[in-house]
Amino acid sequence: MSFTLSIGAEAPDFTLPATDGKTYSLGDFSDAKILVIFFTCNHCPYVLGSDETTRATADRYAAQGVRFVGINANSAGTYAEDSFEHMIVRMERHAFPWVYLRDEGQRAALAYGALRTPHFYVFDEERKLVYTGRALDNPRDPAAATVNDLEAALEDTLAGRPVAKPLTNPIGCNVKWDGKEAHWMPAEACDLV
Repeated sequence: MSFTLSIGAEAPDFTLPATDGKTYSLGDFSDAKILVIFFTCNHCPYVLGSDETTRATADRYAAQGVRFVGINANSAGTYAEDSFEHMIVRMERHAFPWVYLRDEGQRAALAYGALRTPHFYVFDEERKLVYTGRALDNPRDPAAATVNDLEAALEDTLAGRPVAKPLTNPIGCNVKWDGKEAHWMPAEACDLV
């Protein structure tokens, strides 16, 4: 079994606190036709560079039943700015159109096999994984991006087609694992393609 969820796998459940003061589980998003779960954080330059593109995608597809859920699993011991308190401030400042969850124990990151920030997972109506990887081919500098694989996956899924390119490598900083040095990754974590 690979580290990252395989295409066709069911979305793992979670119960995580959000910056809006509520706690969410997978079932709280059962109204979504398509659910995009992505691992993100507060400090990564690839996240900061692409957040507005992610916002535009979330806004563009919301009317078609697509919902976005951001999860920050990064250890605040590695980067203090990834703390829950900083997440709350960030959401108050930017008002992103997604729920922003804190995975303090990193159980969701392990269950999904999150590699980098950002790392996107697209689930169909049955919550089967149809796409995982990057959104942009240049998330740090979206103006230089030539492709948006996340939007292509959403278009295919909404049209009832198999996703033409279901796997791409996420581009960004590695997840910051608790108690490990900043660039450590689990031995079984590897590129998806």
